Amino acid sequence: MVAMREVLDTVPSGLWIDGASVPAEGGASFGVTDPATGQEIARVADASPADAMRALDAAVAVGADWAARPARERGEILRRVYELLIERSEEFALLMTLEMGKALPESRNEVRYGAEFFRWFAEEAVRVHGRYLHAPSGTGRIMVHKQPVGPCLAITPWNFPLAMGTRKIGPALAAGCTIIVKPASATPLTMLALAKLCSEAGLPDGVLSVITSRRSGAVTAPLIADPRLRKLTFTGSTEVGKTLVAASADRLLRTSMELGGNAPFVVFDDADVDAAVSGAMLAKLRNGGEACTAANRFHVHNSVREEFTAKLVEAISSSVVLGPGTDPATTLGPLVSEDQRDIVRELVEDAVAHGAKVLCGGETPEGPGWYYPATVLADVPAQARILREEVFGPVAPIIGFDTEEEGLAAANDTRYGLVSYVYTRDLDRALRVAEALESGMVGVNRGVISDPAAPFGGIKESGFGREGGTEGIEEYLDTKYIAL
Repeated sequence: MVAMREVLDTVPSGLWIDGASVPAEGGASFGVTDPATGQEIARVADASPADAMRALDAAVAVGADWAARPARERGEILRRVYELLIERSEEFALLMTLEMGKALPESRNEVRYGAEFFRWFAEEAVRVHGRYLHAPSGTGRIMVHKQPVGPCLAITPWNFPLAMGTRKIGPALAAGCTIIVKPASATPLTMLALAKLCSEAGLPDGVLSVITSRRSGAVTAPLIADPRLRKLTFTGSTEVGKTLVAASADRLLRTSMELGGNAPFVVFDDADVDAAVSGAMLAKLRNGGEACTAANRFHVHNSVREEFTAKLVEAISSSVVLGPGTDPATTLGPLVSEDQRDIVRELVEDAVAHGAKVLCGGETPEGPGWYYPATVLADVPAQARILREEVFGPVAPIIGFDTEEEGLAAANDTRYGLVSYVYTRDLDRALRVAEALESGMVGVNRGVISDPAAPFGGIKESGFGREGGTEGIEEYLDTKYIAL
C-alpha cells in the first residue's frame, strides 16, 4: 500500500494558477481533516477574491490559443491524463480516502470512474459536429458552427473529490474552453493533485486553475460578475444552486446545475427480491450513502415488503464493516464531517419520534471520527423528515404500497427529480413506470446507473444540464449560425 505521508507530500499546497502552485494572498491557509480521526492531515492555500481574479486572468490570456488547438491535439492530452490517472490510481484512491473518509475500494472505483471522463471526452473532442444545408427558400446556404463557450468556472462538492471535477474538466477542455475549479474546502487535495497531473500530461499553463478556499461565496462572486467568464457549472445542494443561478442572472451567464436528490427505490410485487436487495445495497451504500444518486426512500410492495426488509437487514448485518477507510476490512467509512454525521442522526431520531422502527444500526458510535452505522428503518410515517429531505448517509427508510399507481405517486411525491430505481420482471411495467417517473435518470433492475457515456442530470429542483454522454460536451459549446 502507498504510504500516507508520501502521497500527501506530493500534493501542491498552494493554489494552482498558470501551471504552478502559488501561495494565496497574504499567505493565508486552512487545514484539511481526516474524517476517520478528526485530525488535520494537510494545509492548503486559502484564496482571496484577488487570487480568483488571477486565475481568471490566466484563463483569459490562453483562451484563444487553447480554443484554436486542433481537436485531435486536445484529445491526445486528455488521453494522457486518463492514462496517468490509471497509472497512479492507488495514490489518488488513498488521497481521497484520507480527506473524504470513504473506504479504499470505493475510492479505487471513483478513480476508474473519474478517469473515464477524460478517455470519453478525448474521443468526443474530435466529434463536435455542425451542419451545412441549402436554405428551403432557395435564397442561400445555412451553416451551423459549434465553438467553445469560453472561460468556465466549476464549483464541485466534497463527496466525489475526483469524479465531480473530471466530468466538468473533461468536456470543457475537449470543447476548447479554459476552466477554473473551486473544490469543496473539505476535500481540496484531490483536485490540486489532478491539476498537477494535467500539467505533467502536457496541458498548457493557464488552461486549468484550481482555487481552494473556505469562503466559496466571497471568492467566486467576483468571477461570476466578471463579463470575461462565460460559463458556470455547479454540483451541490439545491439551495446553493438557486443562489448561484440568481447571482448569474444579471449577466445571463451560461449555467448548468447538478443539484440535490431524493431518489425513490421502487420494488414491485413481481420483482426478483434477491436482486432487489443486491441493488439496494449498491444504491444505498455506494459512497457510504453520501451521493446525490443514493436511494433515499424504499417503496416496497406490501406483498414482498417483509421479505425484502428481512433480507436487506441480513445483508447489511452480515457484510457491512464500519471503520477507517484505510483499513482493508472496512466497507463503510466515516461520514465527511461531524456536521454531516449529526444531520443524519437527527433525521433518524425524527423518524423514530414519529413512530419508525430501527431494525439495525441507528446508534452513533463513540469517537474519534464521524461514523454512522448502516441503518434500516421500518414503518416510516409520511410526516417523517427523512422522506422529504436528502439523507446523504447510510440510512434506508422502508415504506409499503399496494398498487402500481400508489407506488408511482409516492415515488414522484418530491420536489427533486434526479434519479429513480425500479425493480420488476415485467418489461411493459418497467417501460411504463420508467416513462412516468419524474426524474432525469431511471435505473431498471440496476442499483448503479452512473456511466461517463450516458447523460447525467435531473429535472425539477435537481437542476438542469447534462454531464457525460454525447450531450456533455454541448454544455461547453455555443451554436453559431452563418448565413451564406
